[in-house]
Amino acid sequence: MLSLRLARRELKGGLGGFRVLLACLALGVATIAAAGSLDAALHRSLTENARALLGGDAAVVLAYRQPSTDEIAFLGQSGAMANTVEMRAMASVTPAARTLVELKAVDNAYPLYGAVTLDPPQDLAKALAQSDGAWGAAADPDLIAKLGIHLGDTIHLGNATFAVRAAITREPDKVSQVFALGPRLMIDLRALPATGLDQPGSLIHRSTLIRLKDGMSVASFRAAAHQRFPDAGWQIRDAADAAPGLQRFMSDITMFLALVGLATLLVGGIGVADAVRAFVEGRLNTIATLKCLGASRRLILGTYAWQVAAVSLIGIVTGLIVGAVLPWVAIAIWGASFPIDVTPGLYAWPLLRAALFGALTAVAFALWPLARAAEVPAAMLFRDIVAPASARIRPWIAAIIALAGIALAALAIIGAADIRLAIGFVIGAMIALVVFACAGRLVMRLARNVARRVGAGRAALPLRIALSSLHRPGAPTTGVILSLGLGLTVLVSIALVEANLSHEIDERLPATAPTFFFIDIPAGQGEGFEKAVTQAGGTVIRRAPMVRGRISKIGIVAADKAKIAPDAQWAAKGDRGLTTAATQPSDARVVAGSWWPADYNGPPLVSLDANIAKGFGLGVGDTITVNVLGREIEARIANLREIDWSNLSMNFTFVMTPNALAGAPYSDIASVAAPPGDELKVERAVEAVSPSASAIRVKEALGEIKTIMAGAGIAIRVAAAVTLLAGALVLAGAIAAGRQRRMRETVIFKVLGARRVDLLAALAIEYLLLGLSAAVVAAALGSGAARELVITLLKTKWAFLPGPVTITALGAVAAVLILGLALTARTLAARAARELRHE
Repeated sequence: MLSLRLARRELKGGLGGFRVLLACLALGVATIAAAGSLDAALHRSLTENARALLGGDAAVVLAYRQPSTDEIAFLGQSGAMANTVEMRAMASVTPAARTLVELKAVDNAYPLYGAVTLDPPQDLAKALAQSDGAWGAAADPDLIAKLGIHLGDTIHLGNATFAVRAAITREPDKVSQVFALGPRLMIDLRALPATGLDQPGSLIHRSTLIRLKDGMSVASFRAAAHQRFPDAGWQIRDAADAAPGLQRFMSDITMFLALVGLATLLVGGIGVADAVRAFVEGRLNTIATLKCLGASRRLILGTYAWQVAAVSLIGIVTGLIVGAVLPWVAIAIWGASFPIDVTPGLYAWPLLRAALFGALTAVAFALWPLARAAEVPAAMLFRDIVAPASARIRPWIAAIIALAGIALAALAIIGAADIRLAIGFVIGAMIALVVFACAGRLVMRLARNVARRVGAGRAALPLRIALSSLHRPGAPTTGVILSLGLGLTVLVSIALVEANLSHEIDERLPATAPTFFFIDIPAGQGEGFEKAVTQAGGTVIRRAPMVRGRISKIGIVAADKAKIAPDAQWAAKGDRGLTTAATQPSDARVVAGSWWPADYNGPPLVSLDANIAKGFGLGVGDTITVNVLGREIEARIANLREIDWSNLSMNFTFVMTPNALAGAPYSDIASVAAPPGDELKVERAVEAVSPSASAIRVKEALGEIKTIMAGAGIAIRVAAAVTLLAGALVLAGAIAAGRQRRMRETVIFKVLGARRVDLLAALAIEYLLLGLSAAVVAAALGSGAARELVITLLKTKWAFLPGPVTITALGAVAAVLILGLALTARTLAARAARELRHE
């Protein structure tokens, strides 16, 4: 093919004109490939270690009660068993040194898969066994540091005392719990009765881990268990669902990284278009000459399309190599902080997906400038530098570009962990592209109009030069504003989301949230609890009975088969807190239906969270069934409430009529406010009347949330900075492409009497205006995107915080100014005589 031979000949001259194209494609592809490969490595590690993460082939979980004799016999016939009990409790060394712990009591068979590793190394059963009159305990290193103790010291747990004999360095099934309110404390199951914490109604989860017999599958075990004990009310989990919370959390993080990578590729697409346009401009004489000699449009298009394709392939392959290596580097550096051991590897689909993104981006953004050069007549091409010619692109080329754009959107949506978020990103990206393109054209028009009104004095010379550079033929104004604006929009939105969450945690919530939540207050001790809190100077905001139940049916459909909206699926998984109320609580906002009479004594009724009801597809008059201790309770929805979960007040998804849960063992939960400085006094007072009650300090819980947020935020901010780096590459490419033009302009201005300081000021004004234009539009778009994320996705309060927006925008403007001046400073040093002789 003649076009291929011509392309090969031109490429022998090197890739100098394609550096920006290479860098932009490589950067975007690398980001997407790295995010996808890391996600694949995490999921592979979760799958390969699923049994160890669960603790067995299957886990049978019961709330409140122990399995019956018949149930134990059935489980024992299915395979080897290990029993655990998990609950929250208060551990203390002295009355002043006490903290909430995640208590786990285990038997000698635990764990069935994997191993608990201790420091100093020793057998778990031996570390927890009774010796010298005291039971042993193993503690999280954070708990040891928090209580200020050493190995061998004793701690108090309920009515019992334990000797801390080891620190826990690895607990195989801990990752099933992504968020914990306290550090882990592990004891022997036989020591639990001595603590007195196992009270009726206490929030306790009892798990029987099972290593199934050879030949028995989890599916057959599950079917046999439900057939033999249909009303047991137990939850059976298998290795495929070992750590659902961790899987969702890590998938969300890597999805955000992938979307940021796609944003980087879109920004890079502008660089691709600019690089191809600059390359074509550098070949205008050659293209025009070929056309004069009879070269067809197809030959011109094919010749330069082959070149762009070859360079794009190099950029994509480079990005794939970097993207495949980055997870190995990340795991080597930060692997110790991951909750599981992650083994990196090469994964075909993430790399293929990244390559498709790169190829589609190259087609979508490079084909237009190539087709334009092929369509414009030869005579007009010679004048193209000073008077850009217009050309009508052929329909089939426009169709290819449109199909590439649609394929990019579809690829971003297909396989995304959150389809709605991916669709929102695609729509937002399209809107942003249109808005920034219009903003670029508006800036050019304003620059042209303002330039006509600027005075003729020397003082106004830098401004006139800057404005003319913004609107002159071939000015990269629109492309630079597009690329910088897209990257800056991502940074602004992330900064505002983080700032809003931090504002909630640091300012709004502490002002409205209670000081404590007390759980596991035994039934019958409520009045004594309230009296103790009041005498200690605290205030009981609200106290309510609570039992745990699991949703078994939504309407007439089994919960595991019902169609549930993604944002409501959490409510159908695991146990939910249920409470009762005869009268409507003062803070309950009923938005549909009405509350039942105070003396109601009919069939069970329920008041349900309106958002959950919407996600379940339910309304007033429909039914929902919950299983409490094996008892199926079908309740008709009497009303729907609008709940503000963000204020941390004591809210329940389900509020039922008092008779609905009659006879069920329950404990009370209470929210308490305490004056600053009296927190410990209130805790001691409660401990004196209700030793089994556990205090959750809201401030510490918020601190845990903020720590998790900070870790995730670092990864996302780093990836977002890559987007801005792509914008900087586009700016650098635009400056490099126009370097020769700027050189000629500088010489002309110097010949006409312009001073070097005038030209420097003109460049500073030009880049300042470019940066400010991109920053203003990005601030508006980024704020809108952040608002949607905060309200729709995170479901919390939104507040526009000008500080993060201003800092982010001004930082970007400063970076544009510094980068622009640094890259164009050499043109100011050009000597007029030398350049004129060269011409």
